[in-house]
Amino acid sequence: MRIENSFIPVRGVGERTERNLWQSGVTHWDEFDSSLVGAKTADRIETYIADAYEHLDDGNSRFFDDSFPSGERWRLYENFRDETCFFDIETTGLSAERNSVTTVSFHQDGETTTLVRGEDLTADALREQFTDAKLIATFNGARFDVPFLETSFDLSIDVPHVDLMYPCRTLDLTGGLKQIEKDIGIDRDRPDISGRDAVRLWREYERGDESALDTLVSYNREDTVNLERLMETVTGKLHDRVCDGLDTDLV
Repeated sequence: MRIENSFIPVRGVGERTERNLWQSGVTHWDEFDSSLVGAKTADRIETYIADAYEHLDDGNSRFFDDSFPSGERWRLYENFRDETCFFDIETTGLSAERNSVTTVSFHQDGETTTLVRGEDLTADALREQFTDAKLIATFNGARFDVPFLETSFDLSIDVPHVDLMYPCRTLDLTGGLKQIEKDIGIDRDRPDISGRDAVRLWREYERGDESALDTLVSYNREDTVNLERLMETVTGKLHDRVCDGLDTDLV
């Protein structure tokens, strides 16, 4: 599913109208036929397409983040795949006011980077990681990772965001990240390590155990890299869901 397949961002176009267009063979902006909808709706669609092409050419993911319904923002991924920054944090607890971020891992365009507290985990380093991102992807990051970083480092992470926890719920994939990975067949090198262990590993590192940090970083990086695999699976399943029963394919 690509942005250019989508008509639902247009004011007055809901799921039914979009599906009717697809069923009529209009599966791409270039195929739009104004005779298939009312005059006002056709005008809105044509105006949106003209504006959207300009924003797409400019790589302006914010325009689409603002115009797409929140439950449909997963459709941005295919267009901004290479500029999607997957990230995950580890902390010493659940409160940004009382606890600290220990490691943050980023995965974008095949490259993985981890920042560590006391070494290179700084506000400037975090800003640099988000600089080229057109889309960020997390699991439960809207409620945890993003506000925790913003509070801890006085940041504003103003990048369109797909929190994969919510599209997972749409697909009846519930529970934590580890459970969902298991349910869809994503294996882990260290399935025995949990978020609670991450706190313990940091404390052991603070007491001088360098190997504990190595294990923590490996765990954090695996969380992050696996988000890409989860995104691929989720967007594929959601694509199949919206296409279910159509006589034509969206490409």
